[in-house]
Amino acid sequence: MRTLTRTFVGVTTALAIAGGGVAAAGTSFAASEQTTKPVVSSEAVAPLAVVNLGLNATQAKKLQRQLKANWGYKGKIDGQLGADSWKAMQRWLKSSWSYTGKIDGKVGSGTVKALQRFLKKYWGYKGKIDGIAGSATKAAFARSCNSL
Repeated sequence: MRTLTRTFVGVTTALAIAGGGVAAAGTSFAASEQTTKPVVSSEAVAPLAVVNLGLNATQAKKLQRQLKANWGYKGKIDGQLGADSWKAMQRWLKSSWSYTGKIDGKVGSGTVKALQRFLKKYWGYKGKIDGIAGSATKAAFARSCNSL
């Protein structure tokens, strides 16, 4: 009986130590997760927003060439319509298509409404001027860039 009791106490102690060690390791790991700071901020590694509105890379490159030639786009001709491409687009939309927002490169409803006005007049867009870049807006935008 004495041997059985010693074995039971020994096994129980070993399990308690092991369990406590795992629990403590989990707690210390969780605590270190919360208190450590990232080496690089998320802003530094976040990709620039690319909004091609349904254009493929070839169509977007054609547009970027026009924006570079006429509207102050200084970026790469890479088929990725990022903020700099959209700033140039907004300058163009402001000149003729009643864009009244900031030249900030963000493709918001004001940018899309001005684009829709252009697409309605020349590229067969039949939808509402609602600032929502749906499939009809994207299709008309692609048609307009195919002709560049």
